[in-house]
Amino acid sequence: MTEGEAVLEFVTDDSHSSVRRDSTLEVFDCVSLMSAEASSGRVVSEPSPAPSSPNPNPSPSHGPEKIGGGLAGSKYVKLNVGGSLHYTTVQTLSKEDNLLRSMCDGSTEVTIDSEGWVVLDRCGRHFPLVLNFLRDGTVPLPETQRELEEVLNEAQYYRLQGLIQHCLSTLQKRSEVFEGGCHIPMITSAKEEQRMISTCRKPVVKLQNNRGNNKYSYTSNSDDNLLKNIELFDKLGLRFNGRVLFIKDVLGDEICCWSFYGDGRKIAEVCCTSIVYATEKKQTKVEFPEARIFEETLNILIYENGRSSGHGGMALLESGGVSSPGVGQSEEDGGGVGGGDRRVRRIHVRRHIMHDERGHGQQTVYKD
Repeated sequence: MTEGEAVLEFVTDDSHSSVRRDSTLEVFDCVSLMSAEASSGRVVSEPSPAPSSPNPNPSPSHGPEKIGGGLAGSKYVKLNVGGSLHYTTVQTLSKEDNLLRSMCDGSTEVTIDSEGWVVLDRCGRHFPLVLNFLRDGTVPLPETQRELEEVLNEAQYYRLQGLIQHCLSTLQKRSEVFEGGCHIPMITSAKEEQRMISTCRKPVVKLQNNRGNNKYSYTSNSDDNLLKNIELFDKLGLRFNGRVLFIKDVLGDEICCWSFYGDGRKIAEVCCTSIVYATEKKQTKVEFPEARIFEETLNILIYENGRSSGHGGMALLESGGVSSPGVGQSEEDGGGVGGGDRRVRRIHVRRHIMHDERGHGQQTVYKD
């Protein structure tokens, strides 16, 4: 090794030693600084981590999602109308200019749940009718007024002008049909009669009319008197319509008998039939006590709207319990509910034979 190479090697070694000494001094300075800060109560804060970037693919939500692009790209549509599920095509929903068509072409925002059903917040009871109208162009409407008005409301919501006009024309036609205001029900069973009388708040007049329930022949005037009783029943039904309930019984045992009810119980009864005893045969006679029937009809008006609850009403009713002389026999039975003062007045025609009804040479016989 020459003298120049030895000097160069020394200088090189000396430079490396100086670098190592400088690095060691810097480490000692850092340790001394940290010790001094710790002894003075200062805390060295570490650098905060960099904020995490947002997740580019968030998990899908489970609730309904509103979509504004429409359903034009789909061929079939699943509709959830108030819990009623329907499966149809976009072509069916787009036949007329309506709300469903605007939902298909994107004009109206639609709501789709997680399973792909288009959610409509409407009652699904009449939606099959709306859907069938879009399919066929016509549909049979409900019979009741209330259901028809409900269909009209649905048609107006979906903006179906054809169905709206169909509902309005049907409502107008039904309003033009005239129905009489006087209705007289026919009794079909004893249970129905009892329920009808007990639940009715109006006075009740019942005519029991069964001409076939007779084993004897009728007198000459019986048929005319029977028709007169029926005609009087019809006239009273028209006169007191809305105030008194008139019912007819053609299945009972009596040939012609009037019954009057108030507060759910029988108040009076007028029996118009009797048996006539002749020398050779018995006959059935039908009377027409018009005055007595009309009087009892006026008497039960006291029970209209509960006006018989007072003492004056009962006294007025009892005062009318005396039968007209010469018309028939009146008897009062304590068969009413709520005490002995509630009695049923039963008026029976006297069993006799008129002189003009006797055959030639026959003797008149009275038998009560």
